[in-house]
Amino acid sequence: MADSARAARLAKRISSIVASAIGTEIKDPRLAHVTITDARVTNDLHDATIFYTVMGESIDAEPDYDAAAAGLAKATGILRSKVGAGTGVRFTPTLTFVLDTVPDAARQMEELVARARANDELVARQAATATPAGEADPYRSSDDEPADEDGSQE
Repeated sequence: MADSARAARLAKRISSIVASAIGTEIKDPRLAHVTITDARVTNDLHDATIFYTVMGESIDAEPDYDAAAAGLAKATGILRSKVGAGTGVRFTPTLTFVLDTVPDAARQMEELVARARANDELVARQAATATPAGEADPYRSSDDEPADEDGSQE
């Protein structure tokens, strides 16, 4: 029977084991700027998907995604051995590394929100100096016409 709580705990443990191993034990220079962001394990505990991001060497440098993917592919066997030793489960899950696109999506959303705010400010400035197309108060009020006995206006 599948236990999603156990899978979540195992995913968290795998994430920390892999991040620690990449940071301290694996000396591949292609993995120097790799950060593990999340891990998910299937409910049967046989497959683990590990999400990662790659930072550039500096703020302006473009990250090398291909080299990081190649480094992770080469280190998958060692990382799986570390996961097996660190978790103590009967079957060590297979590891699949997937580039995490959440930071890029978040940056795009921030840009869209900033553009929407700029458009809102423009509309607010235009509305402050705008005049109504018709009368200043286009709605009828009860003072305009007297009502009949049944409450309707003619």
